[in-house]
Parts: sequence; structure tokens; C-alpha cells
Amino acid sequence: MKEIFLDEDFDIEDTSSKINSLMSKWSIRFLDINGPNWVIYNQDMEVKYVFLFEVDFNDIETRIKLEDLKLNVIHHIESLKDDTTYRDNLINSVFID
Repeated sequence: MKEIFLDEDFDIEDTSSKINSLMSKWSIRFLDINGPNWVIYNQDMEVKYVFLFEVDFNDIETRIKLEDLKLNVIHHIESLKDDTTYRDNLINSVFID
């Protein structure tokens, strides 16, 4: 498993490209978006990558960036036309004070 740490200065396009590239691999099956932790699983449901966003969920600009990133990635996953899927739980009251 590889962990990738990102702070509030992450670039939406660059991060989208990285995640989309990983999601395009034949061995990848599932992206679990759970607040600041985005976990990518392979076909055997083993964790392969974890994107850890070390950001303030109370900051509206950061949340907008995360939403934009999420939409970019989801759009890409849906365009793959295979069994790759995702679960979206980006904004949850647990992550917001």
C-alpha cells in the first residue's frame, strides 16, 4: 500500500490526473471516498493506495476544491465502462466541527 499525503494547497488538475491514472489500471476496482481518506482497492479488495488529505474541512474553499476533485474523478470512473466503481462520503458531519 502506498500513502500519498496532500495538504490544502493540492492542485486539482494534477491530483485528478494522478487518481485517474491509477483508476484506469485494469487491476483497480474501487475508490472509497470517505472525507479526508480516499482509498483505492484492487480487484481482490486489497488496499493499494491511500490519498490522505490533511485539510481543514471547515474551510469552504478547501471543501470546494475537494468537491471539484471528486467530480473530476467520478466522471472519469464512470467513463471507464467497466466494473470500476466508487463510494462517495466526502462531506460528513464527522469531519466538520
